[in-house]
This record gives sequence, structure tokens and C-alpha cells, in this order.
Amino acid sequence: MNYQETLEYIHNALKFGIQCGLENIKVLLSFMGDPQNKLKYLHVAGTNGKGSTCSYLHNILVCAGLKSGLYTSPSLESFNERIRINHSNISNVA
Repeated sequence: MNYQETLEYIHNALKFGIQCGLENIKVLLSFMGDPQNKLKYLHVAGTNGKGSTCSYLHNILVCAGLKSGLYTSPSLESFNERIRINHSNISNVA
């Protein structure tokens, strides 16, 4: 799947609606060996300031020499800027 096909898949998936509940994701994570149990992560929630808070935390972690991934939404200029590893956006190439 190339970059354009991936974007189309992501955007078309929304037309099927949202299925509430965690059962599907629990099954998927189980098939993947439950990687969530091996990761350290922060989940920032709330009404205001999430983007700034995440950006500050991301920069602190990177400056401390740790590898940090950051997901934010929505994107401003390109879809790739939503997902960053350290200070680099993900690429269009698989």
C-alpha cells in the first residue's frame, strides 16, 4: 500500500461509523503479542492545551536523550506531521 492508498484507506474507514467498545482492539493487540504491556507512554486528555502539553513533553524526552514518538491531530499542512519520531515526521515511503 503506498502513501496515497493509505490516506484513502484511513479517510474511507470513517464512513463505516464508530463501533464502541474495546473487544476488537483487545483481540488485535493479543494477536500482536500485547505490545502495550512492553511500552512506556503518556496519554494526554482534556479540553484545552493537549497539543502544547504533548509538544513540551516530547521535547523534554528528546532533549533527555530518549527516543520519543508523538501523535497529534489534526494536521496543519500534511498528514505526516501527525506522527513524529523524535523531531522527524514519518515519511511517505513504507
